[in-house]
Amino acid sequence: MIKDKVVVITGASSGIGAATATLLAERGAKVVLGARRKDRLDELATKLGAVSLPTDVRHPEDVANLVRLAREQHGRVDVLVGNAGIAPLSRFDDLRSDDWNAMFDVNVKGVLNGIAAALPVFRAQGAGQFVHTASTAAYRTVPAMAVYAATKTAVRTISEGLRQEAGPSLRVSLVSPGIIATDFVDGIADPAEKARLTSARDALAIPPESIARAIAFAIEQPADVDVNEIVVRPTAQA
Repeated sequence: MIKDKVVVITGASSGIGAATATLLAERGAKVVLGARRKDRLDELATKLGAVSLPTDVRHPEDVANLVRLAREQHGRVDVLVGNAGIAPLSRFDDLRSDDWNAMFDVNVKGVLNGIAAALPVFRAQGAGQFVHTASTAAYRTVPAMAVYAATKTAVRTISEGLRQEAGPSLRVSLVSPGIIATDFVDGIADPAEKARLTSARDALAIPPESIARAIAFAIEQPADVDVNEIVVRPTAQA
């Protein structure tokens, strides 16, 4: 059941986050939106009649403030969708160490900061659900994507460890998208890699709404059903 659930979403201003916010709001959820791009965030929040807060998941206080906003507005938090992520892909020979560190800061530490913000709330409520967005890169490593794959493998491992520690009243779900029609490729610095992935996206990608439906499926299950792991990729993706 999704109606009236309070769902906090990071990385909510575009792509999978925006599609998820839109779908859940349409199904009656009370969505609370966080992202770095305030203009897009404000536009989506206005469209959905939702509350929002500029949020950089690299900063624990930002995520804590987003969770606090949800509680102030709605009295509780039922779900935290940890969706924020970046992918400035490159080969190791490019030595783009700043990008490597940034991916770990956003993709891994951002998830941990979400856990730190929401877990005490869920424990106090006696219920709650984490939904983390990973990637098919967590299952297959290819050139130029090794560091990104490492971050998503870490998210998968963290999610499984959290699930095992969560106990009978907290749920933990991992959703791993394949090639999705988003602005994922915009942050890629290497021209050849950007061209390759843009071509793959244009040829194969499925819409972000496909992932939103998977997230909604995990959320709408009864409390005694924990959907732990969903992989959603284009049928034609290798």
